[in-house]
Amino acid sequence: MGIFNRSKDATFDAPTAVLDDISGDYTIDAAHTRLGFSARHAMVTTVRGQFKEFSGTAHVDAANPANSKVSLVIVPASIETGQADRDGHLTSGDFFDVENHKEITFESTSVERDGADWSITGDLTIKGVTRPVTVDFEFTGSAQDPFGNTRIGFEGAAAINRKDWDLTWNAALETGGVLVSEKVKLEFDVSAIKNA
Repeated sequence: MGIFNRSKDATFDAPTAVLDDISGDYTIDAAHTRLGFSARHAMVTTVRGQFKEFSGTAHVDAANPANSKVSLVIVPASIETGQADRDGHLTSGDFFDVENHKEITFESTSVERDGADWSITGDLTIKGVTRPVTVDFEFTGSAQDPFGNTRIGFEGAAAINRKDWDLTWNAALETGGVLVSEKVKLEFDVSAIKNA
């Protein structure tokens, strides 16, 4: 039992729902949003990281989701994995080449909704290469914060092959396999504030 006993205390509080209709224009709150990723390293462990600098907007139309739009700009030089040498390698020409490519962008091209589940497809541009990506999101609630802001939250994820965006560096392992997996999982924990 002990600390490994899963109880109600191990889960998050129930989400709130201050808005009946979440339609409107929003700005992503970077201080309360995480744009993360994870990838296998040496075929045996998972390395996680995130981007610390980004901005984004969303127009949400709950009644007609196809009218919704999302725009996101990420600064790849802000990558953080908890290890300075690895971060330096990721920002180098082997990966994001931040000297020549200052931004990663995402522009939605279609939005679909099924209850609390949203599917956002858009053009993801990394190192000048643009390819479509679909991110599945779950609406996690709405709230009025103590500062008078109306907030909405979404959690989402997608898997991509980094080689599709010319992120091709790798090293072979003597035991077979490669040092860095081609598959990268993208993770989004988004808090957005409704524009006044």
